[in-house]
Amino acid sequence: MEKNQRTLLCIDDEPNILNALKRLLRKEDFRLLTANSGKQGLQILAENEVHVVVSDQRMPEMSGTEFLKEVKAAYPDIIRIILTGYTDVDSISEAINEGHLYKFFLKPWNDQNLKLEIRQALEQYDLMEDNKRLHDQVFQKNEELKKVNESLEQIILERTQNLEFQNKALQISHAILDDIPLPILGVSSEMLVVMANKAARQNMGHSRQLEVGDSIGDCFDATVESDLLGCLGSLEKKRISARCRDGRGFEMDLIPLTGRYQGQGIIMTLNPATD
Repeated sequence: MEKNQRTLLCIDDEPNILNALKRLLRKEDFRLLTANSGKQGLQILAENEVHVVVSDQRMPEMSGTEFLKEVKAAYPDIIRIILTGYTDVDSISEAINEGHLYKFFLKPWNDQNLKLEIRQALEQYDLMEDNKRLHDQVFQKNEELKKVNESLEQIILERTQNLEFQNKALQISHAILDDIPLPILGVSSEMLVVMANKAARQNMGHSRQLEVGDSIGDCFDATVESDLLGCLGSLEKKRISARCRDGRGFEMDLIPLTGRYQGQGIIMTLNPATD
């Protein structure tokens, strides 16, 4: 899907600095906006969709860290970068630790490095946007899986005398689960893999073929099994972060089974991490 053109906002109270940034970035593939104060920057943000902000640190009325703190509160998705002198490094480091900043650059900056970092910041914004979209898809698929599970359970209860229908329903459900593009694992209360669809097998890496009957502890790091057992005991959905044995990171939704299979297993949906 084609993305809209990204926008960069540069803020500095010195006109020569803004002019230097305009000359440096004029050929880049993004829209460039400028402001000469934090107050003007906030006004521009209220009127435009901005994806990355580069701000000077020492400005009258409002410092760069103060400005970016307000940006973080009002527009948390915007990537925030600051330009500063050597004497401000300690205060900038504190702001980074508090989560206000993505990165900082010392003046005078290296032109090529600054352009590269701005491009990477825009790419990071795109990754965050894609991750949110994937999270929404995961949530939707989880709800669909819940409905499919409840529907199949009801059908099986109503058609217990029709073995042919039950077998066909099971075959279709397995085929649906195998072809769903969302990576899904089924884990029993004994912490064994009882189902792994095609997307899960592909996303687990190539160091080892994932198979039914594998222990979940052989597939992921040690914390996953304890998280699964806790989820199975509480019967509440849970989201965790973990890595498989080949080092790939995932965000996982743990969904305990309900109905007559309550306490007997868990559905795991895997969302590959972007780091």
